[in-house]
Amino acid sequence: MVIGAVLVPGAKAPSLISKDMLKLMRPGTVMVDVAIDQGGCFETSKATTHDDPIYTVDEIVHYCVANMPGAVPYTSTLGLTNATLPYAVELANKGWKKALTENVELMKGLNIANGHIVYKDVADAFDMEYTSISEVL
Repeated sequence: MVIGAVLVPGAKAPSLISKDMLKLMRPGTVMVDVAIDQGGCFETSKATTHDDPIYTVDEIVHYCVANMPGAVPYTSTLGLTNATLPYAVELANKGWKKALTENVELMKGLNIANGHIVYKDVADAFDMEYTSISEVL
């Protein structure tokens, strides 16, 4: 069963499962934290590796591997390349400013421009100053 899947671009993942909730689960339950790269979405999450991927808290198995696609590097690289190559070509052909103003997906992916943080969730996550994209383009 999937309890929740949360991806918050640029921000720390919200905590969906508290330590107290583990008592409500059957012993041996496996929880996979797909948001571990953003701090984890379980209160009991801590980043693990492919070499030592699991740990147990209150009889609940946690799998919190950062960079899960690293387990299948060739396949994940092909997938990532196929998904991002069109954007790279657009940036190369138009330059970053023109490409961003013409493509809302590229605009949404911009975090820093001209030394300013232009993605509010990133600025908030690091308690730093936010600058509107319109001020730097």
